Amino acid sequence: MKLFMLKSFLIASAMFLCVLFGMQQANEGIHKMKGYDDRGFNNAFTVKPRENGELEASILGNDITSHDLEKKKEQLEEMKAYNFFSSIGKQIAEWFTNVVNNIIKFITEKANE
Repeated sequence: MKLFMLKSFLIASAMFLCVLFGMQQANEGIHKMKGYDDRGFNNAFTVKPRENGELEASILGNDITSHDLEKKKEQLEEMKAYNFFSSIGKQIAEWFTNVVNNIIKFITEKANE
């Protein structure tokens, strides 16, 4: 059993390292395809410090402030939107958790006998 777990861990580690290597290779390939290094190309999400010490965030070039986020939060609270898929997902997660807990309890009870 220990040998199986060790082999599984080594295989999972190797797969993880291969994924990281592949992501790095893809990033380099994208830069090579572009053919030049564009300094004006902004990231999707940037955070820069201001002169007064506060942080300035922008998403896809649009500046975001804490006031904007508070307005959106208030709007969502006013709407009291019911998300059907979210509620179904929560119910499935609770059901799955209960099933797994019952299976674990059953196994531990049988092991203690």
